[in-house]
Amino acid sequence: MARMIAKTLHKIRCAVFGDPPPLVAVVRLYGVIAPGKRFRAGLNLASVAPQLERAFSMPGLAAVALQINSPGGSPVQSALITKRIRDLAREKHVPVLVFAEDVAASGGYMLALAGDEIFANESSIVGSIGVVSSGFGFTEAIKKLGVERRLYTAGESKAMLDAFQEEKAEDVERLKAIQGDIHEHFKSLVRERRGKRLKGLRTHIFSGDVFTGTEAVKMGLIDGIGDIRGVLRERFSKKVRLRLVEERKPRFGALLGLRRGFEESAEAGGMADLPGGLLSAIEERLFWNRFGL
Repeated sequence: MARMIAKTLHKIRCAVFGDPPPLVAVVRLYGVIAPGKRFRAGLNLASVAPQLERAFSMPGLAAVALQINSPGGSPVQSALITKRIRDLAREKHVPVLVFAEDVAASGGYMLALAGDEIFANESSIVGSIGVVSSGFGFTEAIKKLGVERRLYTAGESKAMLDAFQEEKAEDVERLKAIQGDIHEHFKSLVRERRGKRLKGLRTHIFSGDVFTGTEAVKMGLIDGIGDIRGVLRERFSKKVRLRLVEERKPRFGALLGLRRGFEESAEAGGMADLPGGLLSAIEERLFWNRFGL
């Protein structure tokens, strides 16, 4: 109902005052991509879906602009967010322009593929079209500590790559097969979205390597060098209006300054979960460190 009223009022204003300047909704996709609330500034479909819905529902919309600054993360959440953006773009018949900031790599680049056009800074880090898994082995550590590992499973592969057992060649091969499937999905999406714009050897493009914005233009991974304000003013006129669509927060919590404290307490489970929060912070930091940030 509220959307219908907004559209009606927009039509009335246009009829009385003429067409307003072009309007572009701006959505920021910042942080590591992960399910749930694993990281402080994590991205997932549940967290960004309301913003996307509001952005694509604005009356008189000329385009939706996505500002992306993400080192990647969950391939599933990356794909879900990308699909939701494309579904809304087709449903609303609205073009999507993407602007990569420091990093649009791995899952972050997958998000960028939701755009009809992609722009970046000359020094932006783009690409990393690959799959990575990491972990630790503690077999020698528990031996030195005198710890006896006890693990019981139903299913011979249930404890595959357990960190406290010796690594098995067949487990590594199985992991590589899974990574290969995920990599193929990623490559298919790149081919589908970038098509004939891709240039150069596919083996290099899909190697998991990262490229500067300047290199990415030459390879067809992005369409040009530019910032959001400059590109949109050139595209839609100097009078273009940019409207940032942010996550909605409870009014009273924001006024009292209590929301952040309550959230941190609830998400962390109090002091009892401090080690888990510390590990999450370290893991989040490692995602960014891969790209020198």
